[in-house]
Order: sequence, then C-alpha cells, then structure tokens
Amino acid sequence: MTHDLWDILGPAFFELLILVGIHSYLGLHVIKRKVIFVDLALAQFAALGTTVGFLFGIMPTGTGAYWFSLGFAILGAAVFSLSRFKNEKIPQEAVIGLTYALAAAVAILVIDKAPHGAEHIKELLTGSILWVKWSTIGKAALVYSAVGIFHYFLRHKFLLISENPQKAYAQGLSVRLWDFLFYMSFAVVITHSVGTAGVLLVFVFLVVPAITSIMITDVLWKQLLIGWGMGVVVSVAGLYISYVYDLPSGPAVVAFYGLVLLLVALVLYVIRSAGRGRALMNILYGLVTLLLIVVLFRALGRHYQARDAHHEHKEPAVAEEAWNPEEMDDGTLREKLSAVSDVSLLDKLYHRTEDAHIRILIAGRLGELDPHLGRDKLEEIRRESPYPFIREEALEAMNRLRK
Repeated sequence: MTHDLWDILGPAFFELLILVGIHSYLGLHVIKRKVIFVDLALAQFAALGTTVGFLFGIMPTGTGAYWFSLGFAILGAAVFSLSRFKNEKIPQEAVIGLTYALAAAVAILVIDKAPHGAEHIKELLTGSILWVKWSTIGKAALVYSAVGIFHYFLRHKFLLISENPQKAYAQGLSVRLWDFLFYMSFAVVITHSVGTAGVLLVFVFLVVPAITSIMITDVLWKQLLIGWGMGVVVSVAGLYISYVYDLPSGPAVVAFYGLVLLLVALVLYVIRSAGRGRALMNILYGLVTLLLIVVLFRALGRHYQARDAHHEHKEPAVAEEAWNPEEMDDGTLREKLSAVSDVSLLDKLYHRTEDAHIRILIAGRLGELDPHLGRDKLEEIRRESPYPFIREEALEAMNRLRK
C-alpha cells in the first residue's frame, strides 16, 4: 500500500515542490508590481502556443509543443513590457486582463478546429500532475535553477522596479528592457509549469504563498521561507486528500491552498485586532451566516429536485437504444446509465462514441455490472489515450471499481 502510494504520488509531490520554489519568489514580484493576473495571461499565451501546435498535429507532450508554447509566452512577455508607461493613464493590469481574454478567445477559436478540442482545453486548465515523469521533473529543476540564478544576479534591479518603479525611472534605468527580461524569465517558468500543473494550479502557486507571506511579514527572506513552507505542507496534504477521497489532484491542491489562506487570514485578524473577543465573535457570526446560506441553498435545491421529479415522465425502455450520449451533459448521462442493467446495450453505447470521457462513464457503469469487462475497457482507454488527464480519469474510475 505504501509502495503504491509513493509510486503514484511521489513524482507529483517533487514536481509540486519545484513549482513552489520558483513560483513563491516570482509571486512576491507579481504582488508588489500589482499585476496579479500576469501569470494567468502568460499561462494563457503559453496554452495558446500549445493549442496552435496541436492544430498542426503536434501532441501537447512533444518537444514541438514546448517550443510553440515558449514562443507564444515570450511574445506575451514583450507585450507586457511594452505596456508599461512612466505616467500611465490606463493601469497595466487592464492591458494584462485584455490580452488574457484575447488569448483565451483565440485559443477557443483555434481548438474548435482541432480533433478532441474539449479534451485539450480541459488538460490545459487542470494539468496532469499525477502523470509527470521523473525525467520531466529533472528538466524542470534545471530550468528553474537557471532562472533562479538569473534572478539572483539581477535581483537588485528587478526588486527596485517591483518595489519602487519611480525611483528606477529617476536612476535612468530602461524599465521596459528590464521588464522584458523579467517577463521573459517568467515566460520560461510558465511554459514548463503549465504543461504539467495546468493554468489553475500554476496561478494559485504563484499568488497564494506570496499573499500569505506578505500578510505576515515585510522581510523578503522571511516571506520566501513562509511561502516555501506553506507550499510543502499544502502539496503533501492536498495530494494525500486527493488520493484518499479519489479527487482530481490539481483542483484538490488548489482548494486546500484556498482553505489554508483563509485560516491564516482569520488567525492574523484575531491576533492583530484590538479586541480579540470581538474579533472571534465576528468570525462566529460569519460562520453562522455561511451555514445559513448553505442550508438555504440546500433547501432550495431539494425543492426544485422534488418538483422536477414530480413532473418527470419515464421514457419507455425501447427508447434507450436511441440514446446519443454526446448530446447529454454529464449529470443526465450518469442518471441514464445508472438505470441501465443491460450489458450488451452499454457495450453498444461504448462503441458508438469516440469521446474518451463518455467512454469512461460507460465503462464505469459496465464495471458495476461486469467488473472484468469494465476494468478491461478502462485499462484500454488508459493505455491508448495520448492525453494524461484522460489516463488519470480512467485510473480514478478503476480505483472506484476496486472499492
């Protein structure tokens, strides 16, 4: 059991540690520069590059996809460095947000023309951290170390521009040039990170440790230690929770980061409040309000669920063979499949679609009726799919069958 756990989570844990090391530092610059969404925007540029390469038949895990991704990310770095003005009327954050939206829109337009486009977009968002290889971790460590050394030797200028840009202008520094160098190094990091961790996890790794450490102290080395320590704890806990409760690993780590940030903020609020008793009462009021909101929405959901069930008309069994799974959302399809006990019908539905996600749902239901057949189909998907997140989803479905 312990050996299996290490085989599954060990590489992902070390990849997350490497991400924590570089992103916690870069996040401090991002917060001080007040360009919070630059990470998302650069990640979206990198994702757009991967998407364009995918349109030409270049698989997202290939070397060609990396160079496409890096090229587009550096293009984004150039855009952000040129958008900095000494006396800006329009905040740079507005430019960053606009370029993010444009890059996302273009990516959707491009991926619409590519096969399995929806699967590709899902992989870009959630990543495939559980399927990272030791060789990939080694390359990332080398690249991030090179970026770290680069920043160490140029740290005085980078920190000056991040903390006091007006002073940098007064000293005659070419702020746009130094901005380009900063964002270019950022682009190199993001290109590696998005490929394994996905856009959402990379953004959280950049912002949350930086926010947490800045709330606690103003000393740079202490901020780094706090960010790194937080990253280690959250990575271990998030991965373990995802394994135990059969949850997607990336989103589980993201959610746990958010929970830890909230707890730190509440503790600091109580400690720094003039009246700690009053602060604790405010927190209690907030929790009670949140509980009431949850109860209200739960009651509202049950009301509409009961109403819809009352008006629902059961379809005749003969209509089941006319299903088109690709026209249903996940909830409807799961409900339909749960009512089917005909193995041959499920097998027909399985071969009728080429959508890997739908096949996993059907194979999961098959496994409930015929465990051997269901596992065989899931293993087939896991073995043949070129997409790491599909292989992860198939593995999760197989684990559920074992339980």
